[in-house]
Amino acid sequence: MSRLAGIALAALLCGLYARGGPAWVLGFVALVPWLRQLDHETRLAPTLLSAWALSVAYTGAVFYWFGTAFGAYTQIGAGAGLALLLIAAPLFQPQILVFAVVRHLAHRHLGPVLAAFAGAASWVATEWAWPHMLGDTLGHGLYPAPLLRQAAELGGAAGLTVVLLLANEAFTVALARRGHALIAPLALAAVGPLLLASYGFTALQAEPSTQAPPLRMGLVQSNITNYEGLRRDRGAGAVVREVLDTHFAMSYDAVERQHVDAVLWSETVYPTSFGRPKSEAGAELDAEIQAIIDAAGVPFVFGTYDRDDEGEYNAAAFVQPRSGLAGLYRKTRLFPFTEYLPGWLDTATMRDWLPGAGNWRAGTGARVFPLRLADGREVPVLPLICLDDTDAGLAIAGARLGAQVILTMSNDSWFTDDAQGAALHQAVAAFRSIETRLPQFRVTTNGFSAVIDARGKVIAATRMGERTLVIGDLPARDPAPTLMVAWGDWVGRAAAAFLAGLVVLSLLRRWPGVVPTEAPPALPARLAVLPPAARVVTGLLRLISRGGALVMGAAVLWGDGTLQTHTLALLRLFMALCLIPEAAAWAVLRLCTAVAALVDGRLVLTRGTHQLEIALGEIAAIEPWQLPLPGPGAALRLHSGSRWPYGLALRDPWALANALGRPASEPPRANAWWSYARSRAGITTGRLARPAFKFLLLPLLLALPAFQLHQKIAYGSAFGEFYTYGLGAYLGAFALWWAAWTAGVVLCAAALRAVIEMGSLAAVWLRPRHTLAARAGLERLGLLALYLGLPVWLLLRAVAS
Repeated sequence: MSRLAGIALAALLCGLYARGGPAWVLGFVALVPWLRQLDHETRLAPTLLSAWALSVAYTGAVFYWFGTAFGAYTQIGAGAGLALLLIAAPLFQPQILVFAVVRHLAHRHLGPVLAAFAGAASWVATEWAWPHMLGDTLGHGLYPAPLLRQAAELGGAAGLTVVLLLANEAFTVALARRGHALIAPLALAAVGPLLLASYGFTALQAEPSTQAPPLRMGLVQSNITNYEGLRRDRGAGAVVREVLDTHFAMSYDAVERQHVDAVLWSETVYPTSFGRPKSEAGAELDAEIQAIIDAAGVPFVFGTYDRDDEGEYNAAAFVQPRSGLAGLYRKTRLFPFTEYLPGWLDTATMRDWLPGAGNWRAGTGARVFPLRLADGREVPVLPLICLDDTDAGLAIAGARLGAQVILTMSNDSWFTDDAQGAALHQAVAAFRSIETRLPQFRVTTNGFSAVIDARGKVIAATRMGERTLVIGDLPARDPAPTLMVAWGDWVGRAAAAFLAGLVVLSLLRRWPGVVPTEAPPALPARLAVLPPAARVVTGLLRLISRGGALVMGAAVLWGDGTLQTHTLALLRLFMALCLIPEAAAWAVLRLCTAVAALVDGRLVLTRGTHQLEIALGEIAAIEPWQLPLPGPGAALRLHSGSRWPYGLALRDPWALANALGRPASEPPRANAWWSYARSRAGITTGRLARPAFKFLLLPLLLALPAFQLHQKIAYGSAFGEFYTYGLGAYLGAFALWWAAWTAGVVLCAAALRAVIEMGSLAAVWLRPRHTLAARAGLERLGLLALYLGLPVWLLLRAVAS
């Protein structure tokens, strides 16, 4: 396949994927034709050229409707708008270029496995650092898949994008292979969707434990568009009269016949500044609206304008019956080139070219307003206007401020001639509900208006281009906190940190923390000689301790906050699940530790006054354990066909085989596990990887500033507790902090270890020849994350507090 054919096919698949419906499955393979072309490029310049071509083709296939709509709105013409969009495609979709360059460089210096992760990280990091004008990302295309989209509460749409990109990478590897060799990458490609589906199934089964009274709202979709054209034909007064009369009549039906608790109108439906009239006519209109709301007896929320000495704002008015204007929300995210011009482009010449460009000011961020209902309830709601709903940060900030419902107002008449833009906008808005678990009422001028539940499901909706009233009931309650609300839109930041780690890794290739072993060491001086029962016991103890650490880590990250706020409970659980089993396993291994030596053709294992001996002539082969419990080790296969009754627990069984001059037998049909075990043995660790450094010194260095900060906050000085309660209390408190940080570091290290081992397994299946390099890189990154990531996190927490 030629380069242009691969790019064209990838753009076509992406265009089909963006149209939604069953085509969402294409997201997992849409980029494969282009990725295969990139794999054949050996130089950076052709790679960059290919990325530029895809950015143009992708923009044309997926966002052609935006170019024509932009041209019509700004009065430069649909053709000119589309041409301008294609010219600006690299700025409109910069992540494609960054992805190609980072993937190319990482492939050259770090190998294909890390290159796949680096490419995915660069994609979402670029979208985080340089947000798209429409807030779009690949993950939004999974909205038609209810099971898969639920994972957005963990990592947002950016997290789904990462899964899609990695699946595309795995399929690309599979297409480059033949026969049984393609089974492993195909299996890995399926892992991401299966995990998403499993999580989604679990999330959809979890219903809130308490029922909440519903909020019943009426959404008025008037289907009155093209205000400027109507003003030219009929005059401004007649248009305002038609708009208001239509909304009054439809609102009457919502209140009197449908018995709604509140009414929601669309963006900028009221064409002047409510509450701050510019003229007597404006004051009369304000009074008329207030009279209608007083008669209805329910609150209204509608799009309007606000103004102050700085300028004018696109706003949402909250108006209560009888008490009047309760507050105004000012739109935060303005649309460039239509609602405002960037300062460096705001010139007379540019305004001549773009006569439709506005001059509005941006608001200051998320705000939550109390919606006071007729039955006495107050429901805290978060208003979002048009492009605001593409910003996950605004929804997250509103959830943190206590919002129970999202109210979204938009004017999607841009998309009258092509409903795909309006459908994408609604899908992006629905992700705000999934990420925060806040239900949403969304109204637009002419479609699509919808009632969206906390799982992102549209339970009532309109068609494009119809005048209709949407009535919906949604429960108003404090939602269970999601990871996105707790951590914010974290995937892009984490991806940027991962890339920074890769840069450090590439610059410090000889960093002494972890290096591949060039030659196997001599006979291990010390090893553990384990009878079968001892191996079973220590293996079970290690499983309990390591599994307990992972379970506790998950509870800390995704739990209800109990462990984080109850230090003693955390430490008790840590001791029971992790420390005591690990200490018991260590004690058993210590009791079984022996010194190995070769004496007169015999392997002699000495422990105290006891010795075990076996003649080298009796040993046929060394069999490394396929199941590394309680750790790596080996069995001795004898020429008689039986095994020596004792197992040998040691880090590198291949070093033992080399020292004894015996082969390390490879188990049948176990190449992947064999390579994985070899990668574990082929890595030597430096001082920073030693338990004393990781689990004693590092927690001490972290506990010292954290404890001092606590002392200053709680007691007013660094030694406040000492002055108040004495040295014993002061040292006891510090010991508690040190112990808590030790537990935290152990849990983090356990999570990192799980990631390293899974990454090494993936490397074995995808690129067996690069397994050792991939593990070395992952080990370095793990130490980097532990020794730099935790202090940086602590510093950020201290600054935030």
